[in-house]
Amino acid sequence: MLGIIVWTIFIAVVVNLILKKVHLPTIIGYIITGTIIAYVFDLHNAVNNHDLKEIAEFGVVFLMFTIGLEFSIQHLNKMRREVLFTGSLQIVVTTLFVFLICMFILKFDYKTSLIIGAALSLSSTAIVLKIYNENGEIKKPYGRRVLGILIMQDIAVIPILLMISIFSTGDDKSIFNIIAHTTIAAAILILLLYVVGKYLLEPFFEYVSESKSEELFVGSVLLIAIGASYIAHYFGFSYSLGAFIAGMMISETKFKHQVEADLIPFRNLLLGVFFVTVGMQINFNIIINNIVTILILLPVLLSLKYTIIYLLVRIDDTKRVAFKTALSLVQIGEFSLAVLELARSNSLIDPTYSQILIVTIVISMILTPIVLKNLSSLASKLVPDDTLQIVDTLQVDKDTQGHIVVIGFGHLGQEIVEKLKLEGRKYYIIEHNMKYFKIGKDNDEPIIFGNAASKTILNSVNITKSAATIVAIDNPEKLTLICEVINDLTHNSKTIVKVGRNSEAKQLERLHLEHIIIEDEVLSQAIVEETRSCSLPNYRI
Repeated sequence: MLGIIVWTIFIAVVVNLILKKVHLPTIIGYIITGTIIAYVFDLHNAVNNHDLKEIAEFGVVFLMFTIGLEFSIQHLNKMRREVLFTGSLQIVVTTLFVFLICMFILKFDYKTSLIIGAALSLSSTAIVLKIYNENGEIKKPYGRRVLGILIMQDIAVIPILLMISIFSTGDDKSIFNIIAHTTIAAAILILLLYVVGKYLLEPFFEYVSESKSEELFVGSVLLIAIGASYIAHYFGFSYSLGAFIAGMMISETKFKHQVEADLIPFRNLLLGVFFVTVGMQINFNIIINNIVTILILLPVLLSLKYTIIYLLVRIDDTKRVAFKTALSLVQIGEFSLAVLELARSNSLIDPTYSQILIVTIVISMILTPIVLKNLSSLASKLVPDDTLQIVDTLQVDKDTQGHIVVIGFGHLGQEIVEKLKLEGRKYYIIEHNMKYFKIGKDNDEPIIFGNAASKTILNSVNITKSAATIVAIDNPEKLTLICEVINDLTHNSKTIVKVGRNSEAKQLERLHLEHIIIEDEVLSQAIVEETRSCSLPNYRI
């Protein structure tokens, strides 16, 4: 066993070093590692080992715990539309479409059809949130959409597992008992975690920190994360749901940053184990024997999920946000594998169909990191901004000078404008997105509709006579293009831009920008300052 572990680590390191050369994420490296060791050491059946499954699942548990740290109860309340409306509709509509296809085209019975539909409605929490967490996109509008839908999917695992239990028993009395038990368990779980989180967590961490022992603090963090997961599992819910709730409770305390820092090594290690087990489920014999079915099934499933999610998000958001959200969630997720395996073990789905679906799911998961890495560039090329002809365009006096030009009236632009108002500064806004332009018009803002990459639009707000130009957009490609045009007019001497990472700042070096705000640096500094205010031992800062 030790030899297998050593070889697994060696292969993972070598494969990921090679993939890093071509800028591919480590997730793919871990999956490839799992496939290699499954064939070299004949471990295809080992992936069904209960203990290994639980260890691997705790990678997702710690991921959900750290996600919960970023989203307090108040924050989650603001996302209730994304969670309850969009998330619920996505699951229901996807399940219904797949159910109808399985029932009337593939001629499956209704139980099998419903289970397959429910399983395929889920997406990969582990892959999507890991990548979004690393690149900071979790805080962007489409990141909030994605998170809301994934939270609802995680909650939906409970009724899906309940449905499998009901289909397995078939006894009316047992069905009633299962539903009653689940309802009571949910009420007890929520009450228990709420009381612990509100009244016990902060005093507990304060007491532990007074011991001035790093080991005790780390042990306490693990106790809370794993304990909450175990309690949720004890009451019949998923491990990750309990961890997410625990993370939200800790986010209300002053220890959230320290807890997150201590937990990241455990999260990354166990997530690696999880993705290795995903790779172990790749069986080339099944792929070869059913290659035609898989080649048809994979694009059909991905297209179906993309269309459903895009249309649902498009109800109240822009084309670009809908595109990014849908493309991020087209894959089928890790919980789907568990659902199909449970259904197979209860004779609710044919083993051959189950294997074909599992291989298709794993392939969709492998494709996801590549898609997410190129998400912004794909959106820029494939999805134009929402544009309409505007009749009542604002006219700026040619003598205007000393004003601020704000490019972009999204969430960041709106915050900037509020601060400018408080300071009594004169400003003009340029926006090319119809949704945000309408928000500005409704609020009687001095906003101009147009593409800021056009010199005509920039000259219309007297940009050469302005005191400063603030570029408040998230798209790196579009930001670079706008700065290139501004550079021709003002040499960017008064341009202020915000980028996410140092790598994005380096791409702007040739444009004479003197005022670049790097989000990661600002956030890390804020976290350090916040940590200094915590009642923790000095050596932990």
